[in-house]
Parts: sequence; C-alpha cells; structure tokens
Amino acid sequence: MSQAEKIVIADAPLRWQDVVAVARQGAQLELSAQVWARIENAQAIVQRIVASGERAYGVNTGLGALCNVSLQDEQLAQLSRNTLLSHACGVGAPLADEQTRAIICAAIVNYSHGKSGVHRRVVEALLALLNRGITPQVPSQGSVGYLTHMAHISIALLGVGQVSYRGQVVSAEQALAAEGLAPVQLGAKDGLCLVNGTPCMTGLACLALADATRLLQWADVIGAMSFEAQRGQIAAFDAEIIALKPHPGMQQVGSNLRALLEGSEVIAASKGIRTQDALSIRSIPQVHGAARDQLAHATRQVETELNSVTDNPMLLGTPDNFRVMSQANPHGQSVALAADLLAIAMAEVGSIAERRLDRLINPHVSGLPAFLVSNPGVNSGMMIVQYVAASLCAENRQLAQPAVLDNYVTSGLQEDHLSLGTNAALKLSRALENCTQILAIEYLLAAQAFEFLKQQRFGAGTDAAWKLLRQKVPAYDQDRWLAPDIASAAALLKAPALLQEVLPGVQ
Repeated sequence: MSQAEKIVIADAPLRWQDVVAVARQGAQLELSAQVWARIENAQAIVQRIVASGERAYGVNTGLGALCNVSLQDEQLAQLSRNTLLSHACGVGAPLADEQTRAIICAAIVNYSHGKSGVHRRVVEALLALLNRGITPQVPSQGSVGYLTHMAHISIALLGVGQVSYRGQVVSAEQALAAEGLAPVQLGAKDGLCLVNGTPCMTGLACLALADATRLLQWADVIGAMSFEAQRGQIAAFDAEIIALKPHPGMQQVGSNLRALLEGSEVIAASKGIRTQDALSIRSIPQVHGAARDQLAHATRQVETELNSVTDNPMLLGTPDNFRVMSQANPHGQSVALAADLLAIAMAEVGSIAERRLDRLINPHVSGLPAFLVSNPGVNSGMMIVQYVAASLCAENRQLAQPAVLDNYVTSGLQEDHLSLGTNAALKLSRALENCTQILAIEYLLAAQAFEFLKQQRFGAGTDAAWKLLRQKVPAYDQDRWLAPDIASAAALLKAPALLQEVLPGVQ
C-alpha cells in the first residue's frame, strides 16, 4: 500500500473519497489537535459520571434489555471487555481487508466529534491498526446494522482473534507484539462506543460509491460502443432533445455519448437505416442517467451519515455542565435505504447492458456474423458469455430486493426496529461486482463487433476504448478459453484512474 497520502480529520466534513483513500490506497489517517481535545472532553464527562454514580446508559449500566442493571468500579472495565467478546459472534467468510479498513476509518470519524466518551488510547489503537497495516479478520455475516463487525475489529485491540498482517493471517497478539503495541486497557463506556453506531454500513457504502461512480462512467463508454456496433441512430442523443428532459444524470450521459461517438464514420453512414432503434440502444441516456441521479442521492445520504454522530448515548457539554442523551442515532435507516436504492439502480445498469450485448451476438438483429465469429458452426463464438451475463442479471435481481424492509426483534423487545443497513451495503457490493462482470462481457462483445466494422473510422472515444482492450485481449478469430478474456476486461474496469487517463472527457 502506498502511504504517501495523509488524511487529517479536523473540522471539515470528510468525503467518501477520503475513506476510500485510507481503505484502498493505504493513506495514513491522523486526527487534529482540536479533535483530540473533543475526544478527551467527552471522556472527562464519563469519568465525572463514574465518580458521581449517576445512572447513565452504557456508562454504568448493562446494555440493551439489561439497561436497568447498575454497575460500578471494576465492573465498568469488565463490562467493556465483555461487551466486545460477547458481541464478536459473527459468522461466514471474512470481509476483504479494504472493507474492514473502511469500517475502522468510519468509526474513527464518528469518535472525532467528541460525543462518544471513548478513551483516547482506544482511538489511538484503532489508528495504529490502520496506519500499521494490521487488519482484523471480520466475519461478514451477523449484523442487523451494527455490533458484530465492530466487535470483531475491537477484540484485536485486546490481542484476541486473527488479523491480516504483512500478507499473512496471524494472531492479533502476534501482530501487536511485532509492532511494539500493547493490548488496550478498556474503561467505562469503551466497549459500547466500539460496537454501536453506523460505521460498518457507512464504511462499506463509501467503497460502493467509489465502485458505482467508476462503473457508471464505464457503462457510458461501453454502451456507446454497442450503440455504434449496431449502427444506432444518433438523433436520439441530440443535445436539444436530451435537454427537454432535464434530469441532471441524463444530461451528463447525453454529453458523454455525443463526445464518445464524435467523428464516427460508422454512425454517419448508418443515418436513416432504421426509423428508431430498440429501447436498450436508444434509451442509454434515460437509464444510465437515472442511475447517476440515484448515485448522487446515495452519496448525499452516505456522506451525511459519515459526518454524523451515531453513538448512543451521546455526551454533550463539559464535565462541569453535561447532558447524557439516550436516542436512536445508531439506527442506520438513511444508509440502508440509500444502499438498497443504489443496488436497484446498478441492477438496472447491468440489465440494460445484458440486452445490448445480446443484440450484438444475435444475427437476427445485429447485422453481424452469428455470435461474432467469422466461421460460426465449428466455432460457437461469443454465444455462452451471454448466458453468463443473463445469470448475473438474475442474481442482481435477487440482490436488488430491499434489505431495509426486513425487520426482526432483538434484545428482548428493546431493539425492535432494525435497518439491516450492513446487509444492504454488503449485497450492494455483490451487485456491483456482478455489474462489473456484465459490463466486461459487453466490452468484449462490442470490441469484437468492431473487428467486422473497422473499414470505417470509429468515434473518438469508442476507438480509444477499443484499442485499450486490444492491449490486453486479442481479437477472437476462433474459439478459445474465454474466461481469462472476461477477467482481463473486468480488470480494466476496476483500475481506479484508467478511464480518466484514456478518456479524460468522460465524467
């Protein structure tokens, strides 16, 4: 991981790009002096509560349905430790390191507001996990919105559990020792601070925003290639026509498509060959544009949550004049709805791509050799990759079912309405991966279609995209093992800044 970049949490709101820089690029995370002062002020309030004996949920009481059980003295530190151990009960395959790092980053942003009461040493220990490359192994399943994932992260601070460290999975105890770090001593409220709030769904959603942003740009490029390969009627993308339906996303897609197809002899020669194209071809601005608008909405929701205080209880004021407020900010309804909506939008982007790519291989409508191979019959050509895309679309339809509508009762009726926001963010991640593969398949097929049309000049952008793929994947002359070609195309779609380097005009 590159460690050149540094993200400093101060008073300005963080953006999803900051979380992604920490999670994926290994940017170092730091807190400013004023942030540390806020954290220490809230911890001083905790100490005042403990000294006074005033009952405050999660500071000197049990948790959830046990909120009326009062605790004192050494029980408070024991409660924090027990909270982490008892809540670390997730199941399933572990999260990817970048997912866990995104969650830790979002948790630290939450503490930076100084309304949590967590000890400074706990935040320093979480920063050490990020900045020294110690990533807890976190089971992916078992969250109704919060709790289990953060508990599995937090037990690593105690030297419990497994972590990813220097390319290997080792015990947390071993990794801490290798870095000269001691297990953290927890105090009152630390355990509760570590497990509640919405950093899990929010951190995961930040990664999803990065992937969706990149994929929606690629979808315009690849959709333009399919449009050109099928000799689409460019009048449908006319700026005056597009402006009559002024959704912002649609305007951007229309602009992208016109720029990508600029100078295309294929499009110019095809003018008037049909009255209108199939909807999957002519409605790219409307469908891709709607997805972009949902992404913009999801971005606002996620970034607002990222910069929110999501603890319960909150500690307001100063040690001499404070309030302890029990409320429901750990409820992640906003992120859950945003993630569900974005999953629907991305499933639709994959769905229209599958319809476009099917038309490329179908000789009844393509005007091209059957299944895009010169000698069909002895060669099956690109026939079966369309089956793969259809399968992925079917799975995305299942993943687009809203998680937020599910509800279960937990903690003895105390927590009886749940967002399921972490499930929503995780299934969004899977939908985005499926959409990546569908678009990679369309990219392969559109590029192959270009092989039969290259006597004429392609559009400025579509030609560049075709040549980019050909650097990795040769033309398909006869049947060969196709899975590596899909993987190569998908790798291009996942490269963080590649599209801007090749086609800087695509927004």
